[in-house]
Amino acid sequence: MSVTTGDHALLRRAIALAAEAGETGNPPFGSLLAGPDGTVLAEERNTTLTDRDLTAHPELKLARWAARELDAATAARSTLYTSCEPCGMCEPVIRQAGLGRVVFALSGEQLLDIRPGSGRPAVPQDGPALYAEVRAAVEPYYR
Repeated sequence: MSVTTGDHALLRRAIALAAEAGETGNPPFGSLLAGPDGTVLAEERNTTLTDRDLTAHPELKLARWAARELDAATAARSTLYTSCEPCGMCEPVIRQAGLGRVVFALSGEQLLDIRPGSGRPAVPQDGPALYAEVRAAVEPYYR
């Protein structure tokens, strides 16, 4: 599915929410969640600085809201409109919340052209390890 002219008005609202976040000193990102009929269900702005919470991305807050407040069928037919492509932290949470579609204005690659990377080095990761032990703890949940 591609972005339609009908999506543009909701994307413009997400961009306006991003501007509002920037006006409060937060990074300028905004998102909204629209139901199956296009009605706005919830809106969020980035509040990572004012909340002193590095996870306070609007996409993540809306995915959490949807997981709490919507039934699975409604979530699957909803669309998240966001000023910027969801980051690597937000994307899996959106998927886990069962949202049906994401429409974004600015790609992650385009964002890097505007603002170079965070400058933080990658965190080294080692694993997997102790497979049999962790499987014994995890597997019963999924049976």
